[in-house]
Amino acid sequence: MTAWRHHALLLVLLALFGALAGRTVYLTVTERDFLKEQGEARSVRVVDIPVHRGMIFDRNGEPLAVSAPMNYLWTDPQDAALTASDLERLGDVLGTSPELLRRRIDSGARRFAYLARRLPPGTAKQVAGLAIDGVRIGRSYHRFYPAGETVAHIVGRTNIDDVGLEGIELAFDDYLAGTPGAKRVLRDRKGGTVKDLDYVKDLDYLRAPDFGGDVALSLDLRLQFLAYRELKAAVQTNGAKSGSLVMLDAATGEILALANQPSFNPNDWRARGEQDARNRAISDLYEPGSTVKPLTVLAALESGFFAADDVIDTAPGYLNVDGKRIEDPSDRGALTVAQVLAKSSQVGIAKMALEMPPESVVGAFHRAGFGDYTGCDLPGEEIGTVSTADLDKPIGRATIAYGYGLMISPMQLARAYLVLANDGVRKEVRILADGVARENERAVFDPDDVRTVVDMMRGVVAPGGTAPKGRPAGYTAAGKTGTARKVRAGGYDDRAHVAFFAGFAPVESPRVVIVVVVNEPSRGVSSGGSVSAPVFAAVAERALRILGVRPSPDAVTAEWGARGERSLDLESQPT
Repeated sequence: MTAWRHHALLLVLLALFGALAGRTVYLTVTERDFLKEQGEARSVRVVDIPVHRGMIFDRNGEPLAVSAPMNYLWTDPQDAALTASDLERLGDVLGTSPELLRRRIDSGARRFAYLARRLPPGTAKQVAGLAIDGVRIGRSYHRFYPAGETVAHIVGRTNIDDVGLEGIELAFDDYLAGTPGAKRVLRDRKGGTVKDLDYVKDLDYLRAPDFGGDVALSLDLRLQFLAYRELKAAVQTNGAKSGSLVMLDAATGEILALANQPSFNPNDWRARGEQDARNRAISDLYEPGSTVKPLTVLAALESGFFAADDVIDTAPGYLNVDGKRIEDPSDRGALTVAQVLAKSSQVGIAKMALEMPPESVVGAFHRAGFGDYTGCDLPGEEIGTVSTADLDKPIGRATIAYGYGLMISPMQLARAYLVLANDGVRKEVRILADGVARENERAVFDPDDVRTVVDMMRGVVAPGGTAPKGRPAGYTAAGKTGTARKVRAGGYDDRAHVAFFAGFAPVESPRVVIVVVVNEPSRGVSSGGSVSAPVFAAVAERALRILGVRPSPDAVTAEWGARGERSLDLESQPT
């Protein structure tokens, strides 16, 4: 009986072994493809190959935006069951509370949740040393801005996902971003990569990575630092709300510098204010005040009604038009047209406008580029307005002639002065240093008339003009001040002003066009000649020296002559 039982048990074991062997043969031979497919479904994954954004450079090759590899932590909420102890240890390394980590897991996707992002390599190494099952480390690229807030409004910034939000980062996002690649990898049960399955002789990716392209700007970082420093000092010294400075290459229309105050640090992605991030130079609109008077005088010369040496009686210092009083600070008596511009006489300009055809001044504004895009390629540009609604009324024609009744941006004002610096040729503003010749340049004013007006504008920075502080040491300059009252509820506020200075230097061969706007200075003086003109002078002088422009013989001779000393021998002077 016992022997029979042993034989029966042996037969059962043999039968079971045979069944297992048969099943093994069946699965190995018949179901091989199915089992392979199921195994790969659980261990083979298609993963992205991260790509870095292209770099952004200034015109001299200085980096303005770069991408650097950083780490992130993630987990699969379905596969990983992180304990309270795991979260506490992880939180100690990250400087994060366990509760916040738990919320990130709960709010993540079904199979993916970020635990931390933008981790430096040292922190990622510490996390790896914890060996917490289910916490996985990935690599991506993130943006850094070496020049910080100095170039923030031009270069812009990206969000935490490396998508462009403002500036060049937004305008050229697709070109800078590139396209991530894709490959198949074999992973272990903890999510770690065992090997690349697409590796044969070369990496034959499912999708090859396409790295982002680089962008070279016309910006000169040396001039940008200069402009930013001087503007910031002026805004702080005068207790102003904001300010903008635009510097253009007079020959090409390229943007050499663009600064705004207040600014922001694009590297601090956690705390960014919308107001500080706005590019005020292209998005803020102002009534430009007396800075448009050179265009009004240009329209007067074009009309044939006036010549440069014509005399206009501005006595007794005011003029009543349609029941409104237009007045100068004092009775300046008889002035030539050139003196009207140099002394910025409201009465003189108004009398000229009232004698011209109604559309003359507005037509000059449109040809100078007001009410149109500048072509600068920066996002957020406003085109402003040039109203023709009141041209049938004398008061409307008079006030628009000295800068009220239209709204323009600092960039548009710079483009208008670019026209004056180029003998009446209108150019588009550009931010890219692409070296491509522009074909849409065209003459919009008679060059002889422009040169006549520019010669008048030299008187603005001369002794007796409205901005003697606007003359850059060693160089000639032509420009115009502006001090415009701001509109409040119920009318203009006599206590709130915008101080302007716009000009170019040197006059004999213009190299830079500069516009300075200081919004609502609150400490004493508020005029463009006192607040903004000194910024123009300081920036223009140093910029021209940086660019290697030799001092102007006339300017140097006049300066030394004023001191009772001999003139300089310019040929022996360093540039």
